[in-house]
Amino acid sequence: MQIQIFTIPIMGGEKLLEEMNVFLRSKKVLQVKEQLVNHSDGIFWCYSVRYVDDVSVAEREKAKVDYREVLGEVAFGRFTAMREIRKKVALDDAVPAYAVLTDGELAELAKVEVITAATLKNVKGIGEKKLEKYGHHFFTKTPDEKSE
Repeated sequence: MQIQIFTIPIMGGEKLLEEMNVFLRSKKVLQVKEQLVNHSDGIFWCYSVRYVDDVSVAEREKAKVDYREVLGEVAFGRFTAMREIRKKVALDDAVPAYAVLTDGELAELAKVEVITAATLKNVKGIGEKKLEKYGHHFFTKTPDEKSE
């Protein structure tokens, strides 16, 4: 976290105000505190901005994965079905979908035909807690199991 201070005179500070706005648009702002300061040189607004450098739009888009392309048709079909299951589980538990399983975790599961507790344990990011709480929603039946 970083801090930037802006001091802008009440009268004639339009250029400094625009510079501050350009800065604010380029950062992820955490907090802004303002104070009116009466100084011998005049009256100023003093802004204290706490921020972190934001990841650029190009970098964010580069990080996105096209799972349809990465997985192939059959695995992507399983991935899509698991996303629907995840959505329902997340709504039922009132948690964000990524708290159940992330897209990356689902993509790894979509690569296998039969999902068991052992399969889930082998996926990076799925530990005992996720396995116990959400695993049963994603298990698939083995070919020798009969449908109920």
